Parts: sequence; structure tokens; C-alpha cells
Amino acid sequence: MHAMHSREAPRLPVLIALSAIAVLPVNMFVPSLPGITRDLHTDYALANTAVAGYAIATAFTHLVAGALSDRFGRKPVALVALAVFTLASIGCSLANDIVTFLLCRLCQGTVIAGYAVSLAAIRDTSGERGAASRIGYVSSAWAVAPMLGPTAGGLLDSFFGWRANFIAFAVLGVVGLCLVTFCFRETNLHRTRSVALQVKGYGELMRSPRFWAYALCMAFGIGTLYAFLGGAPLVAAQLGGMSGTQLGLCMGLVPAGFIAGSYVVGHAGARHTPAGFILAGRVLTCVGLSVGLVLMACGATHPLAFFGPCVCVGLGNGLTMPAANARVLSIRPGLAGTASGLASALTVIGAGIVAFLSGLVVDAANAHLAVLGVMLASSVLSLLAAVFVLSAENAERRLAA
Repeated sequence: MHAMHSREAPRLPVLIALSAIAVLPVNMFVPSLPGITRDLHTDYALANTAVAGYAIATAFTHLVAGALSDRFGRKPVALVALAVFTLASIGCSLANDIVTFLLCRLCQGTVIAGYAVSLAAIRDTSGERGAASRIGYVSSAWAVAPMLGPTAGGLLDSFFGWRANFIAFAVLGVVGLCLVTFCFRETNLHRTRSVALQVKGYGELMRSPRFWAYALCMAFGIGTLYAFLGGAPLVAAQLGGMSGTQLGLCMGLVPAGFIAGSYVVGHAGARHTPAGFILAGRVLTCVGLSVGLVLMACGATHPLAFFGPCVCVGLGNGLTMPAANARVLSIRPGLAGTASGLASALTVIGAGIVAFLSGLVVDAANAHLAVLGVMLASSVLSLLAAVFVLSAENAERRLAA
């Protein structure tokens, strides 16, 4: 018999903190790559795999952590993930060779479980509209943390060396452990009985057209963002006349848009349906990028003619992602963790494929047109996936009525 747990919703600041801790390690240490390369006597390309390898590790963790939280509970999975992350961070800070460093860096990827667990805990304790609202606030951490992370990491590296970043990660891991231990009550009162049921749950979700449509909607939405991040520097170089600081500020407009969109969902999510936010986000993104193409066709070469319309990418994803996540978690409420983890993994993989394909067609000569074209194509596919699933759900409701 399971111990009795509170169904009280976890405190929102705790969930936001767990999400921020989960995403900060993605890029906070990037300013330290030259120092890591020098001190560990390796080449920059090998040291840089600490970024791509981490992304792969987080995709795998997404896939496993959600399902494990359905089986064993949200709190135990979060505690184990944070403990592994803390130990791996200490290992990175003490590493004297690149192999040890990269192995510990891969293990750091377990921290992403904090985000998967946060989403599942929200679904455990909220209705669909309430879940969309709370996920909106939590999602803001995914935009704020990557914006602030490299600045903090650069300061730590400048004053104390590259190892200070990983000591800071270890401290954040301990903070996360304390938050989960003392401020996070178990929300999964109906755990699945065996791991075999989790495997069956994967199969059920993978056979669900609704699940695939929402997962593809999110994957193409984030893929649009990845295409922007990879191509924007080339566009800036083609347009000319931008300093590094100006480029950073202009690129920062997009995650700022994501924060604004997520806040809107957080503030108004309880009063409006997730479907409305999803469609609004996808349409806004497509319209914004279409305006960008029109401006380019009219000969506009000011950087804001490119970066201004791209703000709609951030706004659109900020509206779409929390609402789409809430819908995914509602497909099989008893498998909320499994659904969250699987959808997140597919989103990361799908967006990575979009970024890879974008790299094949974008070059320094065609950057302005090619980047906007790839982004718009990805956004249209995201919109089509959203229209498909929402039309199917409306048809189901009409039949039920």
C-alpha cells in the first residue's frame, strides 16, 4: 500500500526553480570552452561535444525520467536525478582529462528530469486549463535561464576559472535537493504497478495520432527557433553593420518574446482553452515570418527588418508550448510523466533534425532568404499539425454531443 501523500499542488516558485536548474547547464559554461580546451590539453572541437553530447543525454533522460516518475513517484525520481547531477558536476570540476570531463558532463544531463517531473506534478494536481496556466509560468524559466546563464558563466570564468562554473552547478544541485526534500510533496497517488506497464504506455502513446500531432507541433515550433539561432549570425553578417553586442541584443528579442508569450498563458490560461493559445501561437509565427519575407522582397536591409518579425517566433512558441504540453499530459492522465518525457524527447530530436537540415541549405550568401524560408516552412508544418489535431478533437466532441 502506498503511503498517503498530499494532492496539494507544488509551490510554483519551486517548480520554476527546478526548471531553471534543469536548463542552466545547457549553455552557462560555454564561455569556459577555451579554458577547458587549454587546461585539459585537447582541441576545441572535442571540448565542444560537451554541448551536443549533453543535448543527447537530456533527450534520453526525458524519455526515461517521466516514465519512472509514473512508476516510482515524482519526488524519488527528482531526488535521484539531482543527486546524480550534483556528483557529476563535482566530477567535472575535478576532471584532469577530457574523457573524464565528458563522461561527467553526460551524467549532468539527468538534471533535465526536474522539468519532466514538474510538468507531471502540475498535471497531477491541476485541470487542463489550470495546467496550461502553471506550465506557462514554469516555461518562462526555459527562456530566462539561457539568456542569463552565459553572462553568469562568463563572469565566473573570468574571476575564478572554468572549474567555478561546475562548482556552481554542484551548489545548484544541492539547492535543488533541498527544495525537493523539504518543499515538494509527492503528487503521484496512483503509481503504475510495473515497468512493463510503462513500456505498454509508450506503445499506446506512439499509436495515438493526437499524441504525434502535438509532438510534431512542438518539434517544428522549437525547430523554427533552432533554425533562427543557427542562422541569425549569418544573416547579420550578410546585412552588415552590426556589432557583436547589437547582434546579441537583437537575438535576445526572441527569447524575450517567449517569456512574454509564456506569461500570457500563465496569466490567462485558466480562462481560455489551450487550443486557442496553440492556434494563436502558430498563426502569429507564420504571419510574422511572412512579413519578414515581404520586407526582404521589398529590399529592406535594416537588421530590424529581419529580427523584428522573428520576435513572433518567440511569442508564438511562448503561447504554444505550455498549452501543447498541457494537452499532451491530458491524453492519458495516468501516464502523464511518460507522455511528458516522450513528447519532450521527440521535440528535442525533431527540432535537432530541423536545425541540421537548415544547416544544409543556409550559407553566407543566401542567409537572409534561406533562414526565413526554413523558419516559415517549419512553422507552417507546426501549424498544420495543430490544425489537424484540434479539428479531430472538435469532430470527436460533436459526435459525443
